[in-house]
Amino acid sequence: MNRTLASEIEEPQDLALETRLLIEAIYERYHYDFRGYSPVSIARQLNRAKDRFGCRTLSMLQHRVLHEPAIMPELLNLLTIQVSDLFRDPTYFRALREHVIPHLVTYPSLKVWIAGCGDGEELYSLAILFREEGLAARTIFYATDINQAALRKAESGVYDLDRLPLFTENHRRSGGKTSLSTYYTAAYGAAVFDRSLCENVVFSDHSLASDQVFAEVHLVSCRNVLIYFDRELQDRAFGIFDDALVRGGFLGLGAQESVRLSRHASKFSEFSMKERIYRKMNVSQSGRRET
Repeated sequence: MNRTLASEIEEPQDLALETRLLIEAIYERYHYDFRGYSPVSIARQLNRAKDRFGCRTLSMLQHRVLHEPAIMPELLNLLTIQVSDLFRDPTYFRALREHVIPHLVTYPSLKVWIAGCGDGEELYSLAILFREEGLAARTIFYATDINQAALRKAESGVYDLDRLPLFTENHRRSGGKTSLSTYYTAAYGAAVFDRSLCENVVFSDHSLASDQVFAEVHLVSCRNVLIYFDRELQDRAFGIFDDALVRGGFLGLGAQESVRLSRHASKFSEFSMKERIYRKMNVSQSGRRET
């Protein structure tokens, strides 16, 4: 084998070491913590990043990360997967509308946390749903993510117009009570969602890997985020959600996510298992479960 070619072929143990060193470098220099992400998931994303930045090895990418801070925003976009749609998995939102909202409506005021909000599709879905159910005026939404660029996009509420047919169909299937077109203005190939949908929204940088609880909330919607975490980091996230939720509060997860194998499983009941909606147990100060 050609000596140069052989030197560029990374052995599995070398690749694992390079991955670990790169993740540590990102954490030490920029304070983005990917150390608890699924090894398979983070390896896939780093490989994409390596190709994107024209690096033959992860060590070369690490050198660029440490010496070229300007590439970090784009690298962060590659590592934090921003894939969603308005009312993605419409039956989830229908379940919220038909089964969770009747419980939430009993509170005089509400707080909802969209953890890992990405580009904002989940936020606008919930803001529209709560408006249609008459709860928007008394609800504060917390939209959090580790990616500042994603938060800015979410706050802008601008999406490509060619995505609207799917958004519209999802909204209809979720039990939408009005036309989705009520909530946006179309111009120049883009749809701009009504700014009033963000009147009660707090956009904030928050990491489930390193930050703590910041508010007491009635609903946490964290969907298709935990699948990228390893078991230890998933447990940390569930602990944060448990601490954040009021007694009897609700937790919504993605279709491939579950509390069941977490060490916090006993703190939640399965409210709608098919849609991955859980409810925090009502536990009295004596430790006795309340019905």
